[in-house]
Amino acid sequence: MQPRKTDLARTALQAHRAPLDMRQRRLLILCDGQRTLADLSGLLGQDAPAMVLQLVQAGYLSTGPVTADPAPVPAATALPVAAAPLPTAVAAATPVERRRSLVAARIYVLGILEMQRHPQAAALFRDLQQARAEEEVLLRMQSAMQMLPGLTSEGYCERVRQRLLEALPLEHGNAFA
Repeated sequence: MQPRKTDLARTALQAHRAPLDMRQRRLLILCDGQRTLADLSGLLGQDAPAMVLQLVQAGYLSTGPVTADPAPVPAATALPVAAAPLPTAVAAATPVERRRSLVAARIYVLGILEMQRHPQAAALFRDLQQARAEEEVLLRMQSAMQMLPGLTSEGYCERVRQRLLEALPLEHGNAFA
């Protein structure tokens, strides 16, 4: 099986407004119709097949043959495919615990600060880059998240906060919620 993006996925990736987490977005980007499920598992980990299944069910990915002119699928044929039971290995892998790390969260915030092109963001970037102790890194990231609303839109800030919460270890999430 070589999953590929649907028009819904392309729109979601361009708009940044779809309810997708970082790993789902990464998977959508990698699904080009050339990579197999084994390739995706090698790139994203053992939970890739479960994520592919979720994104197929949500309409973001397609696994059928490529057609130049997509024909409507009769309802009688669509029902058995949708009602087919999940393989037990995939069903057992559905609850996914994402890997979280302070380093990944720090790199993410550094990238956000670097994109701002503002002297205050540049100063915070340098401070966060030079921070070594865990408490200092958390303090610099909190400062960045407090400064961000003054530089960007409210919607962008909320998306950044959500992505940061996905990357942060759970014990540090309360400081940014």
